[in-house]
Amino acid sequence: MLPPSLDDWLPEGHLARFIIEIVAQLDLSLIKGVYTGRDPKAHHPEILLALLFCGYTTGVFSSRK
Repeated sequence: MLPPSLDDWLPEGHLARFIIEIVAQLDLSLIKGVYTGRDPKAHHPEILLALLFCGYTTGVFSSRK
């Protein structure tokens, strides 16, 4: 469904690239320690944090929007 690489999908300088880079630099060891990943429907904590940051930076505070 999606391109195999983020580089194929997002242009240079896109906000999502910046957010992913910031989240990758954070120490999320406490969150990852609680995350078990046993449920196949569960999303990885890094993805959820990146979505939260993206929503806050674009002014969308509700998933209903």
